[in-house]
Amino acid sequence: MISVDVSKEDEQCLISIREALEVVRGKWSILVLTLLSLGPQRFNQMRRNLDNISIKSLTDVLRHLERYEVINRQVFPTSPVTVEYSLTDKGKAYIPVLRELRIWGENWGEHPKLVDDSKTSLQHKR
Repeated sequence: MISVDVSKEDEQCLISIREALEVVRGKWSILVLTLLSLGPQRFNQMRRNLDNISIKSLTDVLRHLERYEVINRQVFPTSPVTVEYSLTDKGKAYIPVLRELRIWGENWGEHPKLVDDSKTSLQHKR
């Protein structure tokens, strides 16, 4: 995974962190999870609540979150068909992670300064 010497335990920790962050990759995942933490939502309801996110973007993020089993998609046999999305237990367990990310962002979340190409490490502006 990485080219520096780390213990198997440390490497597994890094893999676990990467997997946790993969759930919320992309622009909309965190917003959709936060919205669903308030309760079940229908597709168009989410579109309105997310400032009219495009149909494609919302569809993509819902499929992504469904693949990671953090949301549930329930189809009701109505005419027209009604689809409702909600958090799974796994998704509900992710909400404290989002709260911690929010706290980190409030404390440290400045935009990083541009990195000089001659530098070998990223520097955070404080």
